[in-house]
Amino acid sequence: MSTPSPYKTSKLDFNTPAMIRNRKFRAFKNRLATYSIAAGGMSIIVAILLIFFYLLWEIMPLFEDASIEHWPNQASSNVQYQSPGGGKTLYLAIEEQAKIGLRITDNQQAIFFDAHSGQVIAEQQLIGPKGIKATSFAIASESSRIFAIGYENGEVRVFQHQYTSTYPDGIRLITPSIGYPLGESSIAVAKQKIDLLAISSDEENWSIVASSQGNLTQTNILVEQNLLSEELEISFENQTLPAMSTQAQKILLLPGNRWLLAAGQGGRVALYDLAAEQDSQLAQELTASDGNITSFSLLLGNNSLIIGDDLGMLSQWFLVRDNDNRWTLQKIRNFDAATHPIGVIAMEHRRKGFAAVDDQGGLYLYNTTANRQILIATVAAQQISAMAYAPRSNALLVEEQSKITLWAVDNEHPDISWQALWEKVWYEGYQEPEYIWQSSASNNDFEPKYSLMPLAFGTLKAAFYAMLLATPLAICGAIYTAYFMAPAMRRKVKPLIELMEALPTVILGFLAGLWLAPFIENNLAGIFLTLLCIPLAILGFGYGWANLPKSFRNRIPLGWDAALLIPVVILATLFSMYFATDVEGLLFAGDLRHWITEEAGIPFDQRNALVVGIAMGFAVIPTIFTITEDAIFSVPRHLSYGSLALGATPWQTLMRVVLPTASPGIFSALMVGMGRAVGETMIVLMATGNTPIMDVNIFEGMRTLAANIAVEMPEAEVASTHYRILFLAAFSLFLFTFVVNTFAELIRHRLRKKYGSL
Repeated sequence: MSTPSPYKTSKLDFNTPAMIRNRKFRAFKNRLATYSIAAGGMSIIVAILLIFFYLLWEIMPLFEDASIEHWPNQASSNVQYQSPGGGKTLYLAIEEQAKIGLRITDNQQAIFFDAHSGQVIAEQQLIGPKGIKATSFAIASESSRIFAIGYENGEVRVFQHQYTSTYPDGIRLITPSIGYPLGESSIAVAKQKIDLLAISSDEENWSIVASSQGNLTQTNILVEQNLLSEELEISFENQTLPAMSTQAQKILLLPGNRWLLAAGQGGRVALYDLAAEQDSQLAQELTASDGNITSFSLLLGNNSLIIGDDLGMLSQWFLVRDNDNRWTLQKIRNFDAATHPIGVIAMEHRRKGFAAVDDQGGLYLYNTTANRQILIATVAAQQISAMAYAPRSNALLVEEQSKITLWAVDNEHPDISWQALWEKVWYEGYQEPEYIWQSSASNNDFEPKYSLMPLAFGTLKAAFYAMLLATPLAICGAIYTAYFMAPAMRRKVKPLIELMEALPTVILGFLAGLWLAPFIENNLAGIFLTLLCIPLAILGFGYGWANLPKSFRNRIPLGWDAALLIPVVILATLFSMYFATDVEGLLFAGDLRHWITEEAGIPFDQRNALVVGIAMGFAVIPTIFTITEDAIFSVPRHLSYGSLALGATPWQTLMRVVLPTASPGIFSALMVGMGRAVGETMIVLMATGNTPIMDVNIFEGMRTLAANIAVEMPEAEVASTHYRILFLAAFSLFLFTFVVNTFAELIRHRLRKKYGSL
């Protein structure tokens, strides 16, 4: 008979109401955590995609094609109307608002008309010699609205069309008129009929060049205003210019009244230096075209020459110094050819662009900086006799067989092309093609320079010097801290270094710009001597420490010997600074900066890449150190113990077991640090000269993409080309970091797969 157990066994009930509620609540928390983490991850992906598409949304208008159509006219269904007034058109123009057109005729009439309907608004007879026929016409520039008419008696008169805006009853009223900048009297520049005419004005100094029966004559005019009578006092002098090999057919004067361009038969072009002696004024004569020149006009700013010929070719020329330091006319670029001979060219008033039409009515829009053909369209069935660009480049006034048509032009961003953004461009006033970023200037003749290459180069340059300093210090420090340092010391050192991450970069930039840059400039020899002496001092101390008796070394707790390097580094720094003056005097004549600049020929700026590398390096060190240290410290201990048990030294274990295992994390740390350096804004903004130059010189500054966006975005006009280019710069920075991070992730996975079996 069995004896009953004195202990009663009780059954555990896992299905009590409390346990059921507990399991349901736990399952609910699991699902909530799962969905929350998934939603957070998806939100990050969506946010990144939204940033990506927003940047694209702002950028895409840069690459939209131009378009042209008849200007909408609500008053009339007719898009073409008869040219107002009589006679032959000498000049066609349209004012700022594209509402009023101007037609100058050979019967000396200035006819202002409604550009949409052709209705005459005002008609003014130009004051000229009575009974004398006008034989030539010239315009100083489209922006100045100054033009001159030459007559068959050898006289010239200068005019200017003007527009005054008033607002009666709150409605804009534009009143056109003709003014006389040099008074209503004529200027005698030749003795016979003037066949060709060119004019240039510089407030008080004017110059007129006329061709009469093949003879070129220059007239210099000085205009002064009498202080008492306020009348204009005009004095002038004439000189005869040497003839070119063929008879001149078109002439143009450049600003400054020094250079004259003349086009002759057979595509010949002559360059005259009006400031030279009379015998040497014909500075150059060359063949600019294989055909006959049909169009000969100056681009905005009157420094570039646009030549069109009967072969349909278009080219740009301007003055460049040759190897002998002489000014010569040089071809800069050819444009895509038209299909028929070029007829009329109209220049944009505020951009480096122009419109050309061939003798079959084909229209071609070009931009010289971007070196691209923007639009091809047909605007007439026959040859066009005159054409005018509106000042805002939003309208074209075209005359065909005494009939005028107003066209609306949509061409917002013609300055942009792959070449303008990423390749060398030959800008006006430069001796050769270069990478230039210069988005604005003080005058209206400015040629925007939107090359992103200097900014991309500056971004990589700043990141390179920052990583050059940060990478060895951060990785070596992380290796020692995680593998060799005593745990008690590690608990103090690691948080202290991580605390550096919390220091605002604006503070680092402030200190770098106002304190570090002048300090390095004044102690340049000491800085370089320090970079040499500190490693030597550490190596010397390490060698000496290793050769000390063990009884002495054992007095220092294991892992705490690194603290002994602190006074070594301090003493090495003080030693370098103390003897820097003697070394500088012995090797560099007492001034290292002067020696670098004058003897070595290396430019030196106070705020340079060395300053940025030091300041931004200290900003990147905590990021690389923390991730690297965690990766090394997370290597399983049994791998290290197993290696040591097999007879490997600690150093062999580190190199062959620990570092390969931690390599994915170390590589990630480098990529994160690289991304931090590439995207840094405030340090490079305050510690460099913000000069967008392409030079690897460590003693010169740079401008990065991020700093450029921070500097120029507040000043950029919304929706302008400059504004959208800054978004393109941000997009380029976004793509760069995305590609680098993706590439880094692929490498990290390969490293993890390779060393994951250790």
